Amino acid sequence: MQIPQQDTICAPATSLGGAICLIRVSGPDAITITDRIFTPRTEIPLSERKANTVTFGHIADTTGEIIDEVLVSLFRAPHSYTGEDSTEISCHGSSYIIRRILDLLVEAGCRTANPGEYTQRAFLNGKMDLCQAEAVADLISSTSAATHRMAMNQMRGKFSGELRTLRDRLLHITSLIELELDFSDHEDLEFADRSELQRLTAETVEHISRLLESFRMGNALKNGIPVVIIGETNAGKSTLLNHLLGEERAIVSDIHGTTRDIIEDVVILSGTPFRFIDTAGIRNTTDPIESIGIARTFDKINQAEIILWLLDSTVAKEQFSHLSPRLFSLCKEKSLIVLFNKSDLPFSSVSPEILQELKTLNIPFLFLSAKSGEGISSLTTALLSNVSLSHSPEASVVVNNARHAEALHTALTNLKNVQNAITQGTPGDLIAEDLRNCLFHLSDIMGEVTSNDVLSNIFSHFCIGK
Repeated sequence: MQIPQQDTICAPATSLGGAICLIRVSGPDAITITDRIFTPRTEIPLSERKANTVTFGHIADTTGEIIDEVLVSLFRAPHSYTGEDSTEISCHGSSYIIRRILDLLVEAGCRTANPGEYTQRAFLNGKMDLCQAEAVADLISSTSAATHRMAMNQMRGKFSGELRTLRDRLLHITSLIELELDFSDHEDLEFADRSELQRLTAETVEHISRLLESFRMGNALKNGIPVVIIGETNAGKSTLLNHLLGEERAIVSDIHGTTRDIIEDVVILSGTPFRFIDTAGIRNTTDPIESIGIARTFDKINQAEIILWLLDSTVAKEQFSHLSPRLFSLCKEKSLIVLFNKSDLPFSSVSPEILQELKTLNIPFLFLSAKSGEGISSLTTALLSNVSLSHSPEASVVVNNARHAEALHTALTNLKNVQNAITQGTPGDLIAEDLRNCLFHLSDIMGEVTSNDVLSNIFSHFCIGK
């Protein structure tokens, strides 16, 4: 993309309300404009100072009134965040001081930055690709160790590295096919061995499929891994939710059918966000409102990554036989944990037959008391063990961006077309077309062929100053 003629921009790069504020100035006249409002303690102006230095001085208005004593960091192109000449003014966090300094910068020739404009300039100036630029926003909004690691890995180029590996492999395949097309008058000439081409394509399909598989976990980590708590009425679901959240979010009552709507909240467990969802108790009812709540319970089961099936230990045999046929069929692709609640009470009806059936089906189970908290630590351990290590941010690249997943899905479709075309002996020009489309979508993720509309949409969601 061609970089248009740009203004010099300014904006606070830190949130307002702190003791210190950093105001970032970037653009062709950043140093000159900052010099106009800044008086260093020594007589050497910023324009004559070395890059990567910090200078102490003050900022005064046109009447000579000192606004604040500040530190100015100096960066020269291309060695700055944006790749342009830049200064960063560290001043006190008073809203009055910040406003006065920004007014002086605008009067001296700056323009107020748009949301995400600094990172957009960094992208346009080749300081980072689009994947890394999008990771900046994810890093700022990260709320847990898991989301922080995902954003940091992406910002440091791990995902981009995977994409470049894929692209290089596809470029090699495409170049061989394109070479055949250049000599199309020689029908028996074949530069790309079809068996080798099929092997390389299969490896690439597997690679992209693995990245796409990580999107489910990456998206869940970004928004909180959905954990649905289900069971019959009065099994203790709301009590368990309140204990996990550490607050009284759900109404607890001996009256059956108290919970009729979905209640949810996010809890960070050992750096991983889990979104716990309390649902309406499952039972036969003629109440139309409660029936809607129960229908929503089964909708949430379909959306969940992990399902906690809570049974009342005192009537476990009855509840197990009532729900197990339906739940086991719904949870085939889910992580299901069976919880026998009220284990501190006598008259338990958890029979050896039930436990043996769960063992046979390889379904983990725990005994706990949602009221006292007994067994909650074991539940926490079980939840963390259900977060697939192969999809953890530390173990591999995790896709957590819907735009990236959509492009990967389209690229995968193109590659599968290539596989079928090779098997069927399709002419090279049709194979080359699918390969070019696949390359296009991989390049689109990194921003090498992305339209201005897509860029505007991405950066408009950034905060001002970043």
